[in-house]
Formats: sequence, structure tokens, C-alpha cells
Amino acid sequence: MFETLAIVLPIFIVIAFGFGAAKTGLLGNRVSEGLSDFVFVIAIPVLLFRTMATATIPEVQPWFYWLAYFSALACVWAITMAVGRKIFGLAGQELPIAGFTAVQANTVFIGIPLVLRAYGDAGAVPLFLLIAIHLPITMSVATLLVERADNQGNIWTGMLKKLAAHPILIGILCGIVFRFSGLTMPDAVSAATKLLGESAAPTALFALGMTLCRYGLSAPMPQVAALCFLKLMVQPALVYLLAFHVFPMPPVWAAVAVLFAACPSGVNAFLLAERYKVGISLASSTIAVSTILAVVTTTGWLWLVSGVR
Repeated sequence: MFETLAIVLPIFIVIAFGFGAAKTGLLGNRVSEGLSDFVFVIAIPVLLFRTMATATIPEVQPWFYWLAYFSALACVWAITMAVGRKIFGLAGQELPIAGFTAVQANTVFIGIPLVLRAYGDAGAVPLFLLIAIHLPITMSVATLLVERADNQGNIWTGMLKKLAAHPILIGILCGIVFRFSGLTMPDAVSAATKLLGESAAPTALFALGMTLCRYGLSAPMPQVAALCFLKLMVQPALVYLLAFHVFPMPPVWAAVAVLFAACPSGVNAFLLAERYKVGISLASSTIAVSTILAVVTTTGWLWLVSGVR
């Protein structure tokens, strides 16, 4: 419990700094929007470019491992959108934002330290195999769904025009092109992209704190509770079922997939909501509440898989 708390606490400290800066008037709302734009337009695309360009991909692809994780993710995303539409009356772009919030894991601040503390080097390979493709896949799908919801009358033309200029997808595509170009990234460029990529998470958390000051936990609590339950309990439960009882894989890899799925909602859901100016209070409230609850729930999932070696 105390180890998990030590992992989660720095996240709230950074969020609290952002909240305090906004609450005291030290920084205004325009700063929050500017920081969010910086992360979405510059920092995350650069991070994704670097990830796609330099990530080590094994010769034999772990298809069952990825299938177990992303099958559960897709199922929870679909359930979230169905529940959001039929029970909570969500519609349009807010639906994919809600689905993204319920499946997007906080991999950097919680996933990495949690898995490495639990399994050390044995967990590093399966962990980074998920990290390498997790954000590119989920962010791409979320962007496609949001853009599709915004172009009901002229879906393909309008959507393709926006996607062609979308910073997230540009970062991913540039990384893929660079990877297969045979070029080598100069040391100075590599260092610069590393610095920009590393700025994404703390800047996003600070901006989230400022946004929470503006919106508070203003989203309806039944909606927040439903998304937290789907993220913290349903998704890791489905991954546990598929990884341990359906698809063949090393036990440690199965345990890593479960812990990865058990992470609370990640800040990228807030960034996407802030970018499209829809579902902001739902995303920010769910991130905050799920991170608090994760102190208990991730401890439970860690206990469940702790005997796996």
C-alpha cells in the first residue's frame, strides 16, 4: 500500500501545483489552454515520433499478448460508449471521449514504476512492448472516432482533411516513415526530441490541475463512478481472464498486462477533451477520482498477481 502511495503521490503534487497556481490567480485560464495546446501539438507528437522511430521491436511479435490486452480494451471502450449513450444520454463527440477516458491508462507515472517494482527486469520487456504501441493505437482510434462524430454529414471528406493536419497522427506517421527510411537520428536531434517528449507528462498534469480549478469535480458523479469502475475493475478483470486463461503467454507477461490495465485513467484523455472542447469535466474528474481510487485497486490487483514469476 505504501509503495503504491509513493508512486501515486507525486502525480497529485504536480496536479496540486497547477490547481494552486490557478486558484491564487498566479496563472490564468489562457495559460492552462496554452499548456494543453503545447502538450497536444508539440510534446506528445514528438514523443510519439521518437517512440515509433526508435522503439525496439522483437523479431517474433507477441500477438497473443497484445491480443489479450487490446481485446479487453476494445470491449471496455464499446461498453462505455453503450452505457454512456443509453444510460447517461451522452452523444456526439462526448461518447468517444468517455470511451477513451475509460481505457487510456496512466502508463508513465503509474504503469512503469508499478511493473518494474513488482517484476524488475523480467517485467521490462513486456511492459515496453505495450507502451510502444499503446498510446499510438488508442490516440489514433480516439481521434478517428471524435472526428467521425464531428462530420456526420460529410464523414470521409471532412474527417480526412482534419486528420491530415492532426499533430498526433503526423507524429506517428513521421516516426514510422523515419524508422523505415534507414536514416540515423543525429545525437542533437535525439536529445532534443527526448527533452520535448519528457516534458509532456508533467506539463499535462500541471494543466490538468489548472483545469480542475476551473471546472472542479463538476461532472455528474454517477458518470464518473461508472467510468472509474470500468477502468479500474472491468478492464483488468477482462485482461486477467484472457491473459491467464485464454491466450498462451509467459505468466509474468500476463501479470504485466493485468497491472498495465489496472492503471487509472491517463492524462491524455483530458488533453483530447481539452483539444476538442468537449467532455472536459468528465475526463478531468475521472482522471482525478480514478487516480485516488487506484491506491486501493492497484494494490489489490498487484496482490492477485504477486505470486506469478
